[in-house]
Amino acid sequence: MPHTLPIVLVPGLACSPRIYAPQIPDLWRVAPVHLANHARGGDMAAVARRILAEAPLRFALAGHSMGGYIALEMIRQAPERITRLALLSTSARPETPEAAERRRGWIAEVKAGGYRAVMDRLFEKFVHPALARDEALHRIVLDMADDVGPDAFVWQLEAIMTRADSRPMLGRIRCPTLVLTSDADNMVPSEFAAEIAAGIAGAKLVTIADCGHLPQLEKPRAMTDALLDWLEM
Repeated sequence: MPHTLPIVLVPGLACSPRIYAPQIPDLWRVAPVHLANHARGGDMAAVARRILAEAPLRFALAGHSMGGYIALEMIRQAPERITRLALLSTSARPETPEAAERRRGWIAEVKAGGYRAVMDRLFEKFVHPALARDEALHRIVLDMADDVGPDAFVWQLEAIMTRADSRPMLGRIRCPTLVLTSDADNMVPSEFAAEIAAGIAGAKLVTIADCGHLPQLEKPRAMTDALLDWLEM
């Protein structure tokens, strides 16, 4: 039987609802779609609480990248409200010292007025190498960065750096779960997705070929099909 409860979509770092634009028409035909706001400050737990307060009573939840960290925190706080879970291009691991140091460098650069320069460099890491000079895709990423803004980008980085280790809770997740990764993700290695899928009973692992960290935009049909299949799990 098709899923009919609302779907809550959480974007990733420096991403706005535009990230899910290619998927929304097909998802909208299945159920109401809600786009979460994750750019208003606070640590990961506070962001999750705010989204839960604004979400429907029960819903399917999909989170991309940072949105996956938030989704894991949401299911930690309110597992009874989440009927399905999709973790997209994300990890259950906590921050490493090396990653935290890199993010602190970005924060310093953004506060010094270098937000666009940081985002230009991130774009090349976000996408598959074959798309590194795709001007239309680059424009979408920069437009999303403008939607989020430098202050919220800094808040997001600070929340990511202090996120919890979600690996110990994976075995407690009981709802149908999709774990999606890409074979050329330079931001979150695909082995982290495999780790999540191995930790959640019955989870389905999907790998999108020839794709980087932004499968919604890089391989929109494959991403949409994976989400529609998830809603039938």
